[in-house]
Amino acid sequence: MSVAERVIHIVAAVIRDAAGRSLLVRKHGAAVFQQPGGKRDPGDADELATLARELHEELGCELVRDSARLLCHCSAPAANEPGHVVEAAVYMVEVRGTIVAQAEIAELRWIDPAAPDVPVARLSREHILPLL
Repeated sequence: MSVAERVIHIVAAVIRDAAGRSLLVRKHGAAVFQQPGGKRDPGDADELATLARELHEELGCELVRDSARLLCHCSAPAANEPGHVVEAAVYMVEVRGTIVAQAEIAELRWIDPAAPDVPVARLSREHILPLL
């Protein structure tokens, strides 16, 4: 496997509630929580199209596209795919609708970004949460 094949490009969301907590998700079979989002599909027009699709599929909510603000680009070892690195474009976003765990999401958790009370993937723990 080439180095390029070991890089996973994703788009991730930071969704916050009125209390300033941040939403993290845990996929089925995973031990750690991470930002919602996912890999870009060939038919996705851009990063926000990917994010809108992933949020709808995984959380049942709608991305408020005009709310999206690029927070950072970052990378870390992949939480669920040993030997791979995740490179993420991370957006602060607002959503509409009820947020529910569905598809590959086993659990949702609203956390204090300064003091998470669950195990958190390195990408979120080292790069994203410190920015909040």
